[in-house]
Amino acid sequence: MFISWGVLLGFTIVVFDGAKTIGGNKIYVCEGAIEEDKGLFLDFGMNYAKREKIFSDFLSERSIRGIHDLVYLNLVPRLNIYREDLIPSDLDVSSFPSLNVEAVLLSHAHLDHCGNIGLLRLDIPVITSAISAAILKGLRDTSPAMLGKEVAYFSPKEQCNEDNRVLKSSYKGNYLGRNFYSTSKCKEEFYEFLSSRPGDSSPRARKVLEPGNSCHVDEKELSFDFKTYPVDHSIYGANAYLIYGDSVLAYTGDFRLHGKDAWKSEEFVKAAKEASILLIEGTRVGIKEEEEDESEESEEIVYETCLKAVDESEGLVIADFSPRHFERLETFKEIAEKTGKQLVVTAKDAYMLHAIECCDGINRMEDVLIYNELKETSKCKWEVEIVKERWGDNYLDPVDISRNPENYIACFSYYDVKHLLDIKPNNGSYIYSSSEAFQEEQEFNFFRLYNWLDRFNFRIYGFEILEEEAVGGKQKPIFIKGYHASGHASEKDIRRVIDTIDPEIVIPIHTENPEWFSENFNNAMILEEGKKYEF
Repeated sequence: MFISWGVLLGFTIVVFDGAKTIGGNKIYVCEGAIEEDKGLFLDFGMNYAKREKIFSDFLSERSIRGIHDLVYLNLVPRLNIYREDLIPSDLDVSSFPSLNVEAVLLSHAHLDHCGNIGLLRLDIPVITSAISAAILKGLRDTSPAMLGKEVAYFSPKEQCNEDNRVLKSSYKGNYLGRNFYSTSKCKEEFYEFLSSRPGDSSPRARKVLEPGNSCHVDEKELSFDFKTYPVDHSIYGANAYLIYGDSVLAYTGDFRLHGKDAWKSEEFVKAAKEASILLIEGTRVGIKEEEEDESEESEEIVYETCLKAVDESEGLVIADFSPRHFERLETFKEIAEKTGKQLVVTAKDAYMLHAIECCDGINRMEDVLIYNELKETSKCKWEVEIVKERWGDNYLDPVDISRNPENYIACFSYYDVKHLLDIKPNNGSYIYSSSEAFQEEQEFNFFRLYNWLDRFNFRIYGFEILEEEAVGGKQKPIFIKGYHASGHASEKDIRRVIDTIDPEIVIPIHTENPEWFSENFNNAMILEEGKKYEF
């Protein structure tokens, strides 16, 4: 694989991934020679667009082979920067370029921006907001050990005695935590949360967490200067950055200007006027928009539309929105209070809200109930020691919901509809408040979801299934505006941002339509992956 690079106004920029796909950002920035000088990655995410061309739910990379499968399928860059315990004996990385990576400057905690950080050497710290760090720690606490979710900490692997090409989790030693340098001042509870794993205090704990060195970024001496600007996105804790060298580079990460905290994004845009180079996401550009004005999209409109749906609903209301979209969860909490209902979340949601509270001290679980999923006695330490310890009296049995289903709004996703078999509602409403399906497999999920909801006589808001004759003999889910607001800036807003910042160079990333930028801006440069550029 050739490396895309170019010396731009004092910076060397390497786009390893994410130039022509939505997600998978792996952008290396340094001053001077890339082989010698210290640099940093702007995000190091999992590229779902590339991955889903090869893998599916039941065909995935093999954890017993470490990074072997990802390297050979070109799903991660061929660089010598990965954890040694993930390199099996038949994978030689010695010939790969070895970068002097000082840190990963992480924009936010969506896996398409952070999902491959867990593969990196442990001595590479993550600089990000406290909330993003807490979300990643909570995600690891509540999820099975998977390469994409081992950002906060991991269990080192070792080679099997029988075959050293096969890796297994070591039964010796402890979990190893990564260093997090927070861009925001935070409470002592945040550092305590990062420093321990649920179950560590048990005398029967076989392994405990050896935490990384987490602190505020001001306590560390770095070879580069930068400023952090919180921005509005569909997850709390999102940052944009200005990086200073002989000139100034601006990196938007993912952002929008139509959310409740749009003012934060506007503050970044004002500050970025000093930037000569703008790395900007373009998730929604070049896509044919409906005739409806883009300004008709906002979180306020989502609130009003969903409030109306809940008001006219009979029976149980289910609200379906993206994982970790906590702003949308708070929207439905407001709707529940407005309509005299009670919000019900999963235990995992409650734990993630606990993680965020460790950063900002806000108890978002006040007056919120927790769905008591039918299962064997919980072996999940995070639920027993944190969720049940704090909110044990808030658990709600499915039988209690079935007695008065009209009293509740349950925050369930597609994968939670199985709980309807225990609640047994006679009717209800399902409000789909998330992004549209972009792939055929996702469309199949909506067909399955429709069958579930039809079985329980649920009225559907937010999407509908068109009859076959209406779409040329093939059923298709159609999504209705007003129930969801994108986490990304509209094409109209992207134009305004570029015009306002007025950089010398615009570099599109996180987009399937980079040509839109060169068609609309004379200073746009499309950096191809796998091709060498000199500027």
